[in-house]
Amino acid sequence: MSAAREDWAGRYLRELATQRQLSSHTVAAYRRDLLELAALAGHDDWPALLHADMRRFAARLHAGGQEPRTIARKLSGWRGFYAWLSRQVPLAANPVEGVRAPRRPKTLPKALAVDAAVQLLEANRQGHPEPAELCNRAMFELLYSSGLRVSELAGLDLAYTSTEGAASLGWFDAAAGEVVVTGKGGKMRRVPVGGPAREALDAWLAVRPPAGDGSAALFLSTRGTRITPRVVQQRLKQHAIRSGSPTHVHPHVLRHSFASHLLQSSGDLRAVQELLGHASITSTQVYTALDFQHLAAVYDRAHPRAKAK
Repeated sequence: MSAAREDWAGRYLRELATQRQLSSHTVAAYRRDLLELAALAGHDDWPALLHADMRRFAARLHAGGQEPRTIARKLSGWRGFYAWLSRQVPLAANPVEGVRAPRRPKTLPKALAVDAAVQLLEANRQGHPEPAELCNRAMFELLYSSGLRVSELAGLDLAYTSTEGAASLGWFDAAAGEVVVTGKGGKMRRVPVGGPAREALDAWLAVRPPAGDGSAALFLSTRGTRITPRVVQQRLKQHAIRSGSPTHVHPHVLRHSFASHLLQSSGDLRAVQELLGHASITSTQVYTALDFQHLAAVYDRAHPRAKAK
């Protein structure tokens, strides 16, 4: 790094430490990023670097195997440095402005195999379960049966109620064998409840105590209040550990599994979109990739010419 570069970088880093009072670890990270920028720039001084140079540097980082998330962080740091430098010396423009990191590859949602989902729900059923266990069974069955978001599950009431201008946003319609939920954007939808989930709900409702907070909540915590999404997550995680599941299971995994397994069986993307409550079909299309993975796995196992000898 040339003397001029060292001076500007040093002044900037000192300002971060003293005036902005960033931690020593954060300042050290900024220093590493500026050193990397200096190495990429070669003999060019800071004010001489252009927008095209920054785009080229980002491409080189990506070609070198750096993750898009890491490159985005470095570009953000460089952008901040040049915003500061523009107040010290005349610059035509911030050369990092508008430079974007490569797009992150879309990660597929995690879904259980059909057998794994069934084994998870059937696990730990021996003996005479306590009410809390019956509550867990009903919640887990319903998450998988109807593909609910955990917030939608926690918001369910025993039935539709309306008091003093406040009406239920979600409830169990036992007569119709459905749950009514209000999803993102205030969109209400009806979702069927499968047989095992209805049986689990009946078993829970037979022992459900009156709510300690006087609410009509379908699912209650051990304190008798409406259950929270966080408690549902914790209970499902503990259940999965006790059942020996090799995968970290959280409520959204059951929602993903619901969508993936339904699509595998029906191939009806539009119906899955409606059941999930997605506003756009684009959100649902990610499950077609999971469906293809399933078909590819079946092909690899079953076709005599699938694998090279």
